[in-house]
Amino acid sequence: MWFFDALASGFTRPTDPGRLQLFRIIFGTVLTTRFALALGQGGWDRFVPGSLSLRLAEHRLGPRRSRLLAAAYRPALLIRTAAALALALGAAPRLALLVTLAGAAMELLYLKSPNAVRYTLLTGACLGLAGDLGHGLHIEHTPSAANTWALCLLVLITTDIYWNSAWQKIRSDQFRSGLYLAQWVHTYTQVRQHLPHRRGQYAVPAVVRHRLGNLTDRDVRLWRLIAAAVITAELALPIALLIPQTMPYAVAAGVAMHTAFSCLKPRQLITFSGLTTGTYVAFSA
Repeated sequence: MWFFDALASGFTRPTDPGRLQLFRIIFGTVLTTRFALALGQGGWDRFVPGSLSLRLAEHRLGPRRSRLLAAAYRPALLIRTAAALALALGAAPRLALLVTLAGAAMELLYLKSPNAVRYTLLTGACLGLAGDLGHGLHIEHTPSAANTWALCLLVLITTDIYWNSAWQKIRSDQFRSGLYLAQWVHTYTQVRQHLPHRRGQYAVPAVVRHRLGNLTDRDVRLWRLIAAAVITAELALPIALLIPQTMPYAVAAGVAMHTAFSCLKPRQLITFSGLTTGTYVAFSA
């Protein structure tokens, strides 16, 4: 496999630079979508005077820093969205990448659970270490070692994400039993009409709610099988993606799995699912 050849050669093995250039386009597109969505559902007014977000920022950062954050917040939303779009289009990609990552890092100051931001910064750092980001929407396929190191890093990060996630699920008795997923869908089925912004936040299909949302013994057994399938997929995908013969099936399985994840929390998981499936292009260098 090319990955182990690249390690053995000290990352001097030629690879297809277009793989990373394609990921740059995917990365910019996902971040443009994320940033654009952040303008809605109250995001534009997050730090208006008297808001809870501003009070929390004052408690966390102090009055002076919170005022600076509030003053820079709206301009930063617009600038980072434009930068992410420029990155996707390949206009001054390195400068656009730096501005995009700075705009994403800003969310560390106020988000309660910034895991998606950390993942964004990790994968964005791989782009920053690339030797050839390309320009515009043109993708170069002449083999070179310019992006070999960055491609290997993307493979390692995605593998770590999957295997660490599988390990956490294996350690969770509630997840392995199927009870966690059964309870989540059952609760959502009962209260979904009372949830805010439900059209953009929740997208569990009606057939799942009706057939698997009742907390019966049968439902829990089926969710147990689904939980086992998810753990197996997360363990197997990184290896299967590296093997040319199994890669097409692994890509299909990964996309299907992340589509199912995104039905649970579309807006929250758009970054994780979009970037993770986007890294699949790095596995076939």
